[in-house]
Amino acid sequence: MKKFLRNFSLMLLTVPLFAQVPAKEKQALLDLYVATQGEQWIKSWDTNTPVNEWQGVTVENDHVVSLSLLFNNVQGIIPASIADLEMLRTLELSFNKITGSLPESIGDLSLLEVLAFNGNKLTGTIPASIAKLSKLKQLHLSSNALTGSIPEKIGNLTELEIFNVFDNKLEGNIPSGLAVNRSLKELMVAENRLTSTADFSAVLLTNSGSKLNLKETLLNPPAQSVIAIETPDDGN
Repeated sequence: MKKFLRNFSLMLLTVPLFAQVPAKEKQALLDLYVATQGEQWIKSWDTNTPVNEWQGVTVENDHVVSLSLLFNNVQGIIPASIADLEMLRTLELSFNKITGSLPESIGDLSLLEVLAFNGNKLTGTIPASIAKLSKLKQLHLSSNALTGSIPEKIGNLTELEIFNVFDNKLEGNIPSGLAVNRSLKELMVAENRLTSTADFSAVLLTNSGSKLNLKETLLNPPAQSVIAIETPDDGN
């Protein structure tokens, strides 16, 4: 009996070590693996091992909280089931060969703080659903082939610190809400077809607390010139 109780206690201690993420989260990762030719990745996954051993996957409290596959030859489309990673805080897939459009379902990742797809081959428009990501701090979509306008409601993301859509084919105006966002530290919108960038630059600098004297020096770049603005971390 004592031996049984000892073995049972050891089993209880061992179970957390092998705890798995929810089935739908694992399936979302497998969907991504299949849709982006996971076997061809530079650092692939052994899907027979626990999810927390997969390259670039961070698991906390039995949930996937971060997925980072930078420079990993990820090629293909992002499946809509990516939204099943409901506890995800970081989605970093920059500098790969991802094609197609970002799925609207990406806006269901309500805890997301970092969304990064720099240096891919994305087409289509920026999903309007991104405006639902109220905790988002960094949005990186530079060096793709995104078209259309920037959804105006993205300007309502009050936690946003970095807005980077550099080098796409975007048109129209920059969301006006970004100009009065006290959290915003970096704005990178160059190499697009955006309008009113000069006026926006001045407004952003005024509201960010910059000590630039706008009466003496007004940024007046053409629509496709570089705007990369940083504000002081201390807010002074």
